[in-house]
Amino acid sequence: MIDTQLTAARKGQITPAMAAVAQSEGLDAEIIRQGLARGVIAIPCNPAHACLQPRGVGQGLAVKVNANIGTSPDRCDPAEERQKLQAALEAGADAVMDLSTGGDLVAMRRQIIAACPVPVGTVPIYQAAVEITGQGKGVVDLSADDLFRVIEQQAVEGVDFMTVHCGVNMAALERLRLEGRVTDVVSRGGAFMACWIIKNQAENPLFAQYDRLLDICRRHDVTLSLGDGLRPGCLADATDRAQITELITLGELTQRAWDAGVQVMIEGPGHVPLNQIVTNIQLQKRLCHDAPFYVLGPLVTDVAAGWDHVACAIGGAIAATAGADFLCYVTPTEHLALPGPKDVYEGVITTRIAAHAADVARGRAQSVARDRQMAQARAAMDWETMMSLCLDPKTARAMREGSRPQEDEVCTMCGKFCAVRLMRDYLHPERKKV
Repeated sequence: MIDTQLTAARKGQITPAMAAVAQSEGLDAEIIRQGLARGVIAIPCNPAHACLQPRGVGQGLAVKVNANIGTSPDRCDPAEERQKLQAALEAGADAVMDLSTGGDLVAMRRQIIAACPVPVGTVPIYQAAVEITGQGKGVVDLSADDLFRVIEQQAVEGVDFMTVHCGVNMAALERLRLEGRVTDVVSRGGAFMACWIIKNQAENPLFAQYDRLLDICRRHDVTLSLGDGLRPGCLADATDRAQITELITLGELTQRAWDAGVQVMIEGPGHVPLNQIVTNIQLQKRLCHDAPFYVLGPLVTDVAAGWDHVACAIGGAIAATAGADFLCYVTPTEHLALPGPKDVYEGVITTRIAAHAADVARGRAQSVARDRQMAQARAAMDWETMMSLCLDPKTARAMREGSRPQEDEVCTMCGKFCAVRLMRDYLHPERKKV
């Protein structure tokens, strides 16, 4: 059996993926190896993903950003999905998840893996649900074999990380029932598993047969993204007994995965008030042994429909500053519609701003230096350097070109009253351009 990134790290080996991550992060490869060996860094890196340029997620690394794309039964256009993938990559996404539930899911996923140089993630139960309902049955009629067959198929095809809702078990559902939530379960995969448990009066097969899941992931070096199936879907449900019960279980499953040589990330909420975000990060890091934390947002208000990408970025910046490692974007269409390419681009950029702000707050040298270079370029009125340092140069250039000043040295906000130029001319006349 081939070594996974985790087992290789434990043997003291620096793999090409570790070396590539070290170079991109500006760190010594031994630091990456040690982090992998401890489980505090993950490199989702399925050997079958031929065009992959590895990314590292975890302690001491830059905060990463994921973009969700994929079809739905109401909107299924393979060409549009290719456009969405390109939009995500152009905007700088570090990973892409295919969450398709409409059309030919296998063909959709294969085209994404073949064209995507960053790690690709999936939620296998989506395909299993589409297939069983296509037979005229319900999601609750899935068998364990149905689900594990899909997981193995996706692993063989080259999926780098998979969201699996192993922590939605009978004990957690009982706490959910007693809690009396406003929104119950808003995770689609979590709802599938919850309804399956209730209908079949049996334990979640992903929990009951966890070793079977680990065997597949070990053989294909698939990173487990242990899903937050009971994440809060509104502020009122945040940090409740159901959420924390699932998190405790995920911590236990993390240790079992590491023991089996399988890499792990933990997924987190969701909708969380500003004053509870740091607590959520601290709980995850303590209960899950500092495994990389992958958060959806969190969204800091429930009333930002149409602007949920902003609510997401606010929460994401706070979460990442507190220790979250991986931010899943939200687009402007969250809660409203399936996103298009423009929404994907805007969502990635907005979340990258949050990630970069957190990297600065965490003292990441490269990020701090980039902001200082931007300040110096602004002081020098060096527009080309300013554009090159922007997180979104395309949009910045379009805005400047769309409102040309009378003098190229300034912009149309201040024109001849530009504060920077006035101070240069009077305080530092030696810097005045000839």
